[in-house]
Amino acid sequence: MALKSCVSRSYRHLIESGVLPMAALSNYFNLEEITTARKISAAVINISGRQRMLSQRTAFFCMRLVCSQNGVERAKLRGNLLEAIELMEKSHRDLINTDSRINLVSPPSATVKALYFEAPLYLDKQVRQYIDRIKALLQVPDAELMLENPHLLYIIEAAGGELLEAFDAVVSQYQQESEIEQFEIDLKQVELYQESCAATAKAEAQAAEIDRALCELKQTQAQLLHSEKMSSLGALMASIVHEINNPVSFIYGNLSHAAIYTQDLLHLLCLYQKCYPNPCPDITAKVEEIDLGFLVEDLPKVISSMQMGSNRIREIVKSMGNFSRTDNSNMTMCDLHDSIDSTVLILRNRLNSQIDRRDIQVVKNYGKLPPVECYSGQLNQVFMNLITNAIDALDEVSQNQPYAALKISITTELAGPERVRVRIADTGTGMTPQIKERMFEQFFTTKKIGKGTGLGLSIVYKILVENHRGSLRCESEPGKGTEFIIELPIHQT
Repeated sequence: MALKSCVSRSYRHLIESGVLPMAALSNYFNLEEITTARKISAAVINISGRQRMLSQRTAFFCMRLVCSQNGVERAKLRGNLLEAIELMEKSHRDLINTDSRINLVSPPSATVKALYFEAPLYLDKQVRQYIDRIKALLQVPDAELMLENPHLLYIIEAAGGELLEAFDAVVSQYQQESEIEQFEIDLKQVELYQESCAATAKAEAQAAEIDRALCELKQTQAQLLHSEKMSSLGALMASIVHEINNPVSFIYGNLSHAAIYTQDLLHLLCLYQKCYPNPCPDITAKVEEIDLGFLVEDLPKVISSMQMGSNRIREIVKSMGNFSRTDNSNMTMCDLHDSIDSTVLILRNRLNSQIDRRDIQVVKNYGKLPPVECYSGQLNQVFMNLITNAIDALDEVSQNQPYAALKISITTELAGPERVRVRIADTGTGMTPQIKERMFEQFFTTKKIGKGTGLGLSIVYKILVENHRGSLRCESEPGKGTEFIIELPIHQT
């Protein structure tokens, strides 16, 4: 900005207004277009007008040469400067010598000659010194070109000061208006270019905002649909649990009494057989008819089996009750092992052997964990999605390798004083780096149509990271299975 006092009024206005920052001229001007636009026919503008134009052009080129950081552009500018000063020398020489080839209407008048050789302008001397300074600037290496270069300062001062005033004295009003008009065209080009850039940037920003809004809308819709689905499932399971729980509790509560009563009756029967070893014929016949010996041996087993079955039903009902929780408004202290066990129990049917697949073994390596503050219903959803994905991966393995080991390992441990870690690993096919990179993207799935929605892992990630301040990592290689690593804070602050 130290050059403000040296440049012409037009250039000073452009720099001060911010339209043409000196260090960024190349961003706005096409050098070839401006050079072409300023090659006005000599039949319209006389030689003095051309000299004035060339002085401005060379000053402009010199500024561009110093400000440019592009080696190719600088080489081109040096060539343009050489061409321009050659034209200046030829025009100056032709004007003084009144060469007939320059197509002047008449030789220069005495006034014009006085302007060239007499005080106060000495235009001839000024032009020669100006050309010499440009030649000196062209000798400066690119690495040493700076705005403070004395040759540049002289050139800018001359082109915007005394030399310009001298040319103005000999250039006709038409030439002056023509130059101003051309300069305004250049300025308008810059303004239009800037307006175009601003409009393009605004359009791109609006398009990006629309894309972001659409993406957020799709995510919100997907999450709402999934939440509604899980809410409906939870309500259905809660209703089933309520309907089953009462009769199951009645059966379970009475089976223990039935077992005691049965043992008492069998003991009483033994006493009767001991005290009355010779029953009447009717009793003997009935004993043989009902096979009393087998009944006495099998009845306790039947009662025991009924107790085991009722315990199993109670566990399933309890797991369904745990899984159907929809406590998304308040966090509670949750036992992660109970959540995992409930999920595994609900998925037991899928873990059992199928027509075309062996049993899937679930190995639990539970550490000693404290209760974790969380939305228990959401964590049940996390475990359900991850274990279901592991089962799907093992189903795929069994289709290609019928005798492969099918195993899901679930490990829990402390990850620090205030964090817990859960690892869920399978012996499936694993994932490629490309799939692993995109697995948390919404709607991305590798499953067949109708088998997956692409929402499971994205929702798992949101639940763990956004809702619980936890983390979710995945370690997987093709052929080496997949392991998801969950970390959660024990307390939410």
